Amino acid sequence: MVVPSTTPVRQETAAAAASHGSGIPTVDMSAPGGRGALSRQVARACAEHGFFRAVSHGVPPGPAARLDAATSAFFALAPHDKQRAGPPSPLGYGCRSIGFNGDAGELEYLLLHASPAAVAHRARSIDTDDPSRFSTVVNDYVGAVRQLACDILDLLGEGLGLKDPRSFSKLITDTDSDSLLRINHYPPACTIHKLDHDDQCKMKSIVRTKNGNGLNSSAGARIGFGEHSDPQIISLLRANDVNGLQVLLPNSDGKEVWVQVPADPSAFFVNVGDLLQALTNGKLVSVRHRVIASACRPRLSTIYFAAPPLHTRISALPETITADSPCQYRPFTWAEYKKTMYSLRLSHSRLDLFQVGDDDNSNVGKGEQE
Repeated sequence: MVVPSTTPVRQETAAAAASHGSGIPTVDMSAPGGRGALSRQVARACAEHGFFRAVSHGVPPGPAARLDAATSAFFALAPHDKQRAGPPSPLGYGCRSIGFNGDAGELEYLLLHASPAAVAHRARSIDTDDPSRFSTVVNDYVGAVRQLACDILDLLGEGLGLKDPRSFSKLITDTDSDSLLRINHYPPACTIHKLDHDDQCKMKSIVRTKNGNGLNSSAGARIGFGEHSDPQIISLLRANDVNGLQVLLPNSDGKEVWVQVPADPSAFFVNVGDLLQALTNGKLVSVRHRVIASACRPRLSTIYFAAPPLHTRISALPETITADSPCQYRPFTWAEYKKTMYSLRLSHSRLDLFQVGDDDNSNVGKGEQE
């Protein structure tokens, strides 16, 4: 049984969130108040917002600076040189086309599997002069950011009171982890920038939102990456000093509004993913977000998507299921969820397809707790 989603009314402009304040929680990862306080703060931010800004995170600036330099050099290449690393399948180099179902945005990107072997294979078409140079830069960055992701997931486990606080981090440290690294380059909006490699690159992106009647309405804007949630467990985003990222958060009236996330190149922005929402039986919320590419300077962002192995069975942890909070989602594998994701448009609330109905709750909940 598919349970229809109940989406609050959405307002189109980030300016509408003024009464809500910034709406973006900040977490000091150096734990000035002790680890217990930090774990509770991380859990609260993920439960209430599905998103937070991590500062004093311990990731040295070197790996990030080297990766930014390497990827900026790649995006500065002539179109035919970049095409050697594409087309995306979905991995590789892509221009404007996102996924396989007609989504598009004002960007070009590299999408890489995070395993060293996969990086080495793709590096041959990205840095033809010295593939090992690119591989080393990517692997150093992935290693540093994966450790931060594990630290955050362990803090979440502690903050939620799990019997094994490492329940989440163990899923992404497996040697068969399906984690990805995505580097997005958004060209300046106020200059003519030729990304066009084929007819699809001549498409103009339009904002699609819902009005009070639940109908789609359009408003002109330069969409860099359309509204979506991340399907994996957790995502760690780092960008340069150019604004563009927006997250969808409820205001005091219960309406969802787009909140502009102030740029901070020294911080990581942490997103709860769909799998983490399912694993916690909905206690943590997978946040919806988008990028508006309207700046007159290029925006470069790098996102590490922490994911489990494809065969991993995703089901709500026993501690999250109670009589008052029955199991919300049926068990599924990451491979199954990923296949479903690739069959849908970017904005689809895909986790709704895995919800259980009242008739199924007693069986699913009982099975998970035995």
